[in-house]
Amino acid sequence: MEQNLPILKDYVEVIRQLPAKYKYTKEELLIPDLLVEESGQIALYYAAHNESFNRNAKIFMIGITPGFAQMEKSIVACKKALEENKPLEEIPYLCKKEGRFAGALRKNISQMLDEIGLNQCLQISSTMDLFDAEDYLMHTTSLIPYPTFVKGKNYTGHTPELIKNAFLMQYVRANIDRQVEMLKDALYVPMGRCVEEVLKLYIEEGKLKEEQCLIGFPHPSGANVNRKKQFEEEKEQMMNKVQQFYL
Repeated sequence: MEQNLPILKDYVEVIRQLPAKYKYTKEELLIPDLLVEESGQIALYYAAHNESFNRNAKIFMIGITPGFAQMEKSIVACKKALEENKPLEEIPYLCKKEGRFAGALRKNISQMLDEIGLNQCLQISSTMDLFDAEDYLMHTTSLIPYPTFVKGKNYTGHTPELIKNAFLMQYVRANIDRQVEMLKDALYVPMGRCVEEVLKLYIEEGKLKEEQCLIGFPHPSGANVNRKKQFEEEKEQMMNKVQQFYL
């Protein structure tokens, strides 16, 4: 399946024909022309930002799937770049800068990573800089590279359970296998338990080491009501893991 993952050139004309806007609705973007594939109540739609790879990254942050907010920012950036005649190969990175963990997620992620001392280990003022001037240190992706929806709502990784769903796991494998191979020495930061389960699978298969995976890192969404409690429970072991990793 790896060879068949859709890429920007497959959707460039569809995006060109979208109205030029600063904001889109679901009705404007969750359309048949941007549909990657569907299975039952699950639907995957196209967005460009997970096509950009940083092979030299020291930190690898992994989410579950882009939500609609990320999809929308990515499409806006893509449409603008096309109108400005940017080279096609540059556009996924421009989209990634806009779309990756957009909004409050960035603030929550960097706040937690700073509290466990990752910024000090990287010798930067704050891990918020990883989303800006220091982004050469970081690679980001989602397990499922495309925005995924169940009954039209953002997929959260649990209904259906990702690791037990063959349809979704084929996309995970096609997307993540090659990136794990590419970033063997990075520190992996999983966004929540769903991503942890997949990383544990790679640890069991001998493709990753437990000491390079920040198991216990909470999902940064404001909707995760247990985020602060989980972070406090896991904070000390994560601090120790980060320090050991960079020793």
